[in-house]
This record gives sequence, C-alpha cells and structure tokens, in this order.
Amino acid sequence: MTKTAVRLGLCSFVAGLVFFCLRPIQLVNAQTPQNKITHIVIMDKENHTFDNYFGTFPGANGANLYVGADGKSHQLNHTPYTLIGDIDHSHESTGVAYNGGLMNLFSKIPGAIQNGVDVADSQFYESDIPNYWQYARHFALADNFFSSVLGPSFANHMFSIAAKNDDVDSNPVIKGNVSPNGLAWGCDSPEGTVVEERHNDGTITNVFPCFSDFQTLGELLNSRNISWKFYAPDKGQDDGYVWSTYDSINNIRNNPSQWQKHVVNYSQFVTDAQAGTLPAVSWLVQPGAVSDHPGFNVCDGENWTVEQINAVMQNPKLWQNTLIILTWDDFGGFYDHVPPPAGPNSQIGLGFRVPAIIISPYSKPGYVDNTLYSFPSMLRLTEDLLGLPSLGYLDSSQSLLGDLSNSLDFNQQPLPPLVLNERNCSIPQSVPIPVCTGFSAVFKNHCEGSWFSKLIKFLTRKTNSDETKAIWQQD
Repeated sequence: MTKTAVRLGLCSFVAGLVFFCLRPIQLVNAQTPQNKITHIVIMDKENHTFDNYFGTFPGANGANLYVGADGKSHQLNHTPYTLIGDIDHSHESTGVAYNGGLMNLFSKIPGAIQNGVDVADSQFYESDIPNYWQYARHFALADNFFSSVLGPSFANHMFSIAAKNDDVDSNPVIKGNVSPNGLAWGCDSPEGTVVEERHNDGTITNVFPCFSDFQTLGELLNSRNISWKFYAPDKGQDDGYVWSTYDSINNIRNNPSQWQKHVVNYSQFVTDAQAGTLPAVSWLVQPGAVSDHPGFNVCDGENWTVEQINAVMQNPKLWQNTLIILTWDDFGGFYDHVPPPAGPNSQIGLGFRVPAIIISPYSKPGYVDNTLYSFPSMLRLTEDLLGLPSLGYLDSSQSLLGDLSNSLDFNQQPLPPLVLNERNCSIPQSVPIPVCTGFSAVFKNHCEGSWFSKLIKFLTRKTNSDETKAIWQQD
C-alpha cells in the first residue's frame, strides 16, 4: 500500500474538531533574545501546494502518487513551467477536490485538464525548482503548514496581516467597470464590488472588500512605534496590486499618511535591503509574471525570489539579524494528499497545505518541521520576537497552531548566507525518467515499457537467451 493511501486512510476532516494523525505535534518555545532577530520578512508567493513543489523532498510528508476519481493510485504528472492558464481554486472547486476528505477529485475542477493532461494532479521535481529546494535543504522546511482558507488568494492573504478575515472565502467580484488605473481588491475597488463571507453557521453575506472591524499586525506595530512596510506593485503598474493586502484595510488605505508611509513599491525591497534600511517587519509580494502563479513561468518566479533573498544575504549586517518566511498563498488547484484539519470556522478552513521555508541564521539546518502551522503562525512568531500581544485566537498561545519556533534554534552557531545564482530560463524544462516502484497497478500503468520495467522483468523471470533478448527489444 502506498504512503499516500495509508495516510488518507488514517486522516479525516471532522467539522469543528481538529485531528492530527500524521505526526505528534510538539509546541516548543524557542529562546528568542530580542537582539538576535530584528528584521522579519514575509514573502507571499502564489498558488502551489506542498506536494506540487516538495512532494518528493527527502524526509518530508510528501507524495508522488494520487488516488484519482477512479479510486486507483496513479503517479502524479510532471507540472510544466508554464500552464496554459489558471486552474480554478475558488471555494467551490476546493470543495470538489476535497471530496469529504478523500482528496481525489482535483481532476474534476475547471482548468485541471490542459492539452489532454491532468495538470491539477501533477508536481514539480527538484530539477525544476532547484533553488527553492536549496533553501529547503539548507534551512528549515515546514511540511504541515496549511493555508488558512479553503479558497483563493484574497481570503488567504488577509491572514498574512491579521488573525481573522471576517469569514471571507473568495476573491472580490467586480460588478462595475475596472478602473482605468488598474484592477483592485480592496477599499479602492469599483462601486458595486463584493466579496463573499461564509460564516460558521452556514449563512453567507456579501460585503464591499474594505474592512475596519478587526486589527491588523500593521496597526498593532503602529501602536508600539515599530517600523513596517508592505512592498507591492503600485495600482495600475501590474495586476499583482491585488495582492497588496492593506488595500482592504480602511484605516490604512483611506488614511493617506499611513498608505504612503507603509505601502511602497516592491522594487524598493532590494534597495532597502542593500542599504540596510529594511523595517522591523516587511511583507513582500510581486508582479504577476514573477509570482509563480499558473500561466506564468515558475523559473522566472524562482529567479525573482532568489534576487530578493540574495539582497538580504549579501548584506552581512542585515543577514545576521533577519528571519525570512517564504510561503505560497493557496493551493492554486494543485493536488495535495493531506486533508486539512478544521479551523475555528469549519465552513472555510483550514485550507490545503502550502510550502513554507523558514530562512534565517537561526533556522535548524536541513530540518523538516512537522508542527501544525498556518498563516497566523507567521504573525504569532513576529509578535513573540517583538514582544507584542496577539491579535486574536489564531495567533495566541491558546491556538493549536504553532509559532514556527520549532524551526529555529537561537543557541546554534549562526548559519552563513546562501547566495544563489539565478537560472537561465530559456533552457527547456527537462523531462525526468518516470519514477518506477513496486509491482502494483501504478508500476504497470506508468512504467510498462521503460528501461526499469525491462530490468525488473529480466531479474524476476526465468528466461532463455531468446526471451531475454525479446524483453530488451520491446519498444
């Protein structure tokens, strides 16, 4: 029986309760001296599950097999660098893929089949995203980190700045004309724009996407005179402006002094890092073309990420006191084999697993962290490091979510920077040899005719010389 099938048999999603049957969870508070981490950077990229990026990572809870709609195991397909278009990852499509915890209907969501291939049930290999794997091998990789909402970007991005999102489960729907100044999801959206809220009792409301009834981390930092910036594309510069999450917070977006002081162009991040002027807390999002979002080249997205992280690491004084959390905002329509546990609002979350890499001189090197995390874990760690109170339940010590501290060791010898080279994205994506294991239906379906299957036949059959020759001459 495959590792995936075993875990699917053991794990289930029960509304209102949280079951953790993958590994024991240990919540251990790391020593966090104030002077060791003075800069926290949250990098929020787009639309990939853990299995899609790190399903074959050694020692992690990944999978290279999936159970399909036919109830059979199949090998995950190979994800191309650039998809034809997006795979639907709305709240509704998330429910289809989830299928009561069976996690077996990803192929049924719109956009899953492209050029006749099930790209929803697919994954990248180390050779496709070698620099992301380099970060994971040298620093700490969280393999039990879940998105916060069973749905798309807007709903999940809100949990990167606040411990609640008013039960939003979708992206805003713009009913009026898009402004000539560009697409916006927030307080400057066109009149008539609404976003869906799905409440714990099952009721649904639709509201304008401009919120003022919960506190954000930025506002908490303001109250303590702690510096922060949100680096993002400007409105009208790129559709990546929709990920400029403070656009949805009334007290920031509609306060010109706050907006101009704290929300700055994404290109300024490298400049500030090189100059050593990053604030205490930074959020960094990017233009669409380098976001890793399906429809854009993942190689280009990885290169952009490397450029930003190199800017920090090439400044020795900055690197020695910095912690970077590199994560992805939602599942993007891609397969993951782990059913998510229920959150406080079981109608909308938790969402499917996403990768998270904790990059710091104090990251445990090569460590795979299986503690339960989600986006509010990033807030909780920031609050712990800066001596701040929690914003709500999900980032509090009462929450079942950890604070990422299990990935850190403040007593270790600080790790040196890992400056990486950007790749030549004009080189075609390699096509690896299929992974062939066992003698199951998966082996027969995916490896029949390969050199490996021929070797197995040769080793396991009694043959004369003519039969042996026939095996190796098969096409």
